[in-house]
Amino acid sequence: MKVEAAFALRQKTPIQLATLTLEKPGEREVLIEMKAAGLCHSDMMLFDGTRMEWQDYPLVLGHEGAGIVREVGPGVTTVKPGDHVIPVPIPECGECTACLSGKTNLCDRYYQPPPRPVFSLDGKSFRSFCELGTFAQYITVREMQVAKIRDDVPLDIVCCLGCAGATGLGAAIFTAEVASGSSVVVFGLGGIGLNVVNGAKLNGASMIIGVDTNPTKRQAAFAAGATHYVNPKDHGDNLIGVLKEMTGGGADYAFECVGSAKVLSDTVECTRLGWGTAVTIGILPTGEQLQLRPRAIQEGRKLMGSYLGNIKSRSQLPILADWYAEGKLALDDLISHRIALSEIASGFDLLRDGKARRVVIEF
Repeated sequence: MKVEAAFALRQKTPIQLATLTLEKPGEREVLIEMKAAGLCHSDMMLFDGTRMEWQDYPLVLGHEGAGIVREVGPGVTTVKPGDHVIPVPIPECGECTACLSGKTNLCDRYYQPPPRPVFSLDGKSFRSFCELGTFAQYITVREMQVAKIRDDVPLDIVCCLGCAGATGLGAAIFTAEVASGSSVVVFGLGGIGLNVVNGAKLNGASMIIGVDTNPTKRQAAFAAGATHYVNPKDHGDNLIGVLKEMTGGGADYAFECVGSAKVLSDTVECTRLGWGTAVTIGILPTGEQLQLRPRAIQEGRKLMGSYLGNIKSRSQLPILADWYAEGKLALDDLISHRIALSEIASGFDLLRDGKARRVVIEF
């Protein structure tokens, strides 16, 4: 079938639109009609020159979205046509050592050679980012990358759960396990950072400080559950001192949601001696290395990594849709702009310039 899709031809070239050929679902594959898709910095890094190590082009972009199952291939048992679903970047096969361990959401199948490419143009194959490619009207994906959700939640809002929601909420709730009554600092108040704020609030944190150089993010941070806002530009080299004073000696938890080695160092340093926990979420640009003071960790702090919030993509992510339906998640305030697929380049401009929290494509 023919579908409109947005793709990257290579690094340092503008994102492009074209009518591509999409393969029908094969064994244990699912055809999804996309209803909404969120724009993420991870997608932008694949055409703006930030992630130069990526070589697999041309690439249909998009890894966050929601849609409706229209067709299933042989062997599919967990979803059927008409089901509302969120395609997920990390598979959950339910059979590998990682899935059965209960210790991680990083299914072993995630690191195996990718499946067949399902998009093409004039006989040339196009891979899909995260084997999804949600910036397309329809996508064909493996059953193990499809999470069925309840059908009474708006797809144009819960579409953001597939990346920003799972990553941010999960980092606070599943990775760090933020304790009730604790203090939290969140660096970066974009889509992921705002969900970290929301997750910390859900877990009962008593002080949640949002840190961002863009003052327009202040209102959204408070809507998500922040109790304080700090603009680093107002404090120069004394940012860490200010955060330690506000938290009475250092935060119990701090989260880096920017993708910056310097910000990650600040994230670690602002936590409390002895038990502070820092969580790294943002993806560093190619060539950038961690810059940590060795004693910062030796002084009893913990540095943790979080990938998609440690949330099991098929069995746990639907719980987030339930929480939204129950009024626990501030997803409505997360979305700042809605666009058509034809406006995707302008949507990424909004994201790059810091003018957007989350930009959603409505198909």
